[in-house]
Amino acid sequence: MSTATATAGVSRTADPRIEHHTITLHGNEVSYSIAGEGPLVGLIHGITETADVWRGVMPRLARHYTVIAGDLLGHGRSAKPRGDYSLGAYASGMRDLMGALGYESGTVVGRSLGGGIAMQFAYQFPEYTERMVLVSSGGLGRTVHPLLRAATLPGSELVLPLIAPAFAIRAGEMAGAALSRLGVHVRADIAEMARGYASLNDPEARDAFRHTLRAVVDPGGQRVSALDRLYLAEDVPVLLVWGTDDPIIPVGHGRRAEELIPQSRLVEFEGSGHWPQLDDPERFADVLIDFIETTEPYSFDLERMKQQLREGQDPAVAQKAEARR
Repeated sequence: MSTATATAGVSRTADPRIEHHTITLHGNEVSYSIAGEGPLVGLIHGITETADVWRGVMPRLARHYTVIAGDLLGHGRSAKPRGDYSLGAYASGMRDLMGALGYESGTVVGRSLGGGIAMQFAYQFPEYTERMVLVSSGGLGRTVHPLLRAATLPGSELVLPLIAPAFAIRAGEMAGAALSRLGVHVRADIAEMARGYASLNDPEARDAFRHTLRAVVDPGGQRVSALDRLYLAEDVPVLLVWGTDDPIIPVGHGRRAEELIPQSRLVEFEGSGHWPQLDDPERFADVLIDFIETTEPYSFDLERMKQQLREGQDPAVAQKAEARR
């Protein structure tokens, strides 16, 4: 069990133990990690990632909350069936995991593809959503890294594993460690991209990747957008977190979303890339904790939703956001 120093004036405390479990849902094994006590915070990773992408922030969050981070179907230690890898299916899977573990609502945190899943979750299951945190999120604009666009082309999944074989990952990690010893900060982007694409050496993971990616990206960019429905999140506390130098999904997507979601917060990590929670896990955890502690959990109101649907999006808000594209 590790220890960490909290902010000034707070005593040094041990991090809660992270437990790793497997649960069977609809005949498929789902791997998840859980730690802490208190209100629920659910962490959703991105494509080709696993729950390990939250490794730096989960212990810190677990000092205050119950934190759950699962491996999405088709990823990590979870099953990789032939099936539905749409955003809607992933959102339903998150709801089912929460329900099976006995939780009725919580703060949903999604990064990259996981951000799209978090938005879909809030749209499908607003009664389960207390707050929504979108980190370097997909689904908020068309632009995405050319490598992901290329990966949607026919036959590309057979070539992708060659981009980042295991030895390249080890070399990158060794180089990063050497530079760190010299006091040079190395961003997480290169190592995490290599690690993710190396996972495609597994045929089942590669097949799941193909179905997942093509559900949200095509050769022209992102093909799924929540922009026309963000007004429905007006009453939901929303936090947007982005690295200013994100090479995968540009920070402009977050800035535009902030305009479209009244009362939302945007926190930019200067110089960070697509993985701000790995570049600066302590600050990331502090930002998230502050957001949770200074907002009231959303409570679903059916009549309010009906009103929002009838009125639609405020044209002035949409015009202002369009000017920032």
